[in-house]
Amino acid sequence: MCGSFTYETFSRRLVLDADLLSFVRSAIRSTWALELLLLLRGRREHSFSVDEAVLELRATPTLISACVKQLQDAGLVACEEGLCRYAPASPALDKLCDQLEAAYRERPVTIINTIVASPNDRLKSFADAFRFTKKDE
Repeated sequence: MCGSFTYETFSRRLVLDADLLSFVRSAIRSTWALELLLLLRGRREHSFSVDEAVLELRATPTLISACVKQLQDAGLVACEEGLCRYAPASPALDKLCDQLEAAYRERPVTIINTIVASPNDRLKSFADAFRFTKKDE
């Protein structure tokens, strides 16, 4: 038996703080971006080239480059001369990254589901292109 672990305790653990939820939805567009952020954050003293990140994460250069751009746009990563490092634009962003890392360590499925369920503008635009409308519209 699970002892004092109830459904209520379980469901509370699956819910993310509203600020963290908003941050994940706006700044982290894929699990690859999350993994890259955590890699850079875990080795703050090191600046990574795209090729190094590709080897570390076993990804493609195109994918890593896109993730770097997303993280740069979110104010989480700084790049100079082809090298990128964790550099949050504010202490508030750094705190949100602390919370994200802790939540991912404790509830990885919840974080992944949040990322996957986040609206993606390009996907919505693609889907909208195939919407059927009435002739009157």
